[in-house]
Amino acid sequence: MRVIFLGTPEFSVRVLQGIVQSNHEVMAVVTQPDRKNARGNKINFSKVKEYALGLDVPILQYENISLQGQDELKKLNADIMVTAAYGQILKQNILDICPKGIINVHASLLPKYRGASPVQWALLEGQERVGVTIMQTELGVDTGDIILQKEIALDGYENTYETLQKLSVLGAEAVVEALDLIEQGNAIFTPQIESQATYCRMLKKEDGKIDWAKSSKELKNFIRGMTPWPSAFTTCKFGKLKILRANALECENTGIVGEIMVAEPKKGLIVSCGQGCLDVLTVQGENAKAMDIKSFLLGKRLQAGEILGD
Repeated sequence: MRVIFLGTPEFSVRVLQGIVQSNHEVMAVVTQPDRKNARGNKINFSKVKEYALGLDVPILQYENISLQGQDELKKLNADIMVTAAYGQILKQNILDICPKGIINVHASLLPKYRGASPVQWALLEGQERVGVTIMQTELGVDTGDIILQKEIALDGYENTYETLQKLSVLGAEAVVEALDLIEQGNAIFTPQIESQATYCRMLKKEDGKIDWAKSSKELKNFIRGMTPWPSAFTTCKFGKLKILRANALECENTGIVGEIMVAEPKKGLIVSCGQGCLDVLTVQGENAKAMDIKSFLLGKRLQAGEILGD
């Protein structure tokens, strides 16, 4: 089939690669407009655009696809559109362009985790299995009929970036399978069970603040879900401290929540939580690079008894 692909971040690239390598033909790639970096002296392309520059297809960018893209997209005479983390809500005029509509690659097992941050919330809530859903796009947010789903088990240590890497591979396989089924007329469109639906909101920077009153298991999952963005953080005498990786320990608490129990380069950094202790493995201090806890403690001498987050 003739496909128009819509996507923006790194997750979308592997999905696009899967379609490019299949028997389907990519007619154009639509991605978010170029943006200036924080200092305004460099133009940043989306990850999808960076990849698509190596393809012999048009690259289309709209500030508002529903207002600006209808005529240009119609002229491509595509059979179907595929979206994967594109980043704009599509209105009915775009949904109606292709005869076979639009299908979306969503990084959750719908109807669970509808919305913009499904992987983050799945990790925050300690899900042991995650997956992707290929669904028919409609006006509702992730409410369309399901074509197929694929899932994988997690090892319990993956952060959001690592999980998305795994799901992008799964999404590439799933979307090609779905396109094949649609082309053959064998796709089954199954309505979602609304009573089982959950929604996840967009995360904000302030959501990353660590609440040491939570259990060590909860905080381990919190750190996984918040990494790499917005990052799980606390404060110490050296300023803001991001915690990028940690283990949960089932130790007896003898200190107050947030109290450093151990802070030695050879023994690591162990912090008392509401239940159990957190064994901190990787951190990033203010204006510094990420480093293992031994390297950090060699340069920044934290002491047992100090309270994090005060």
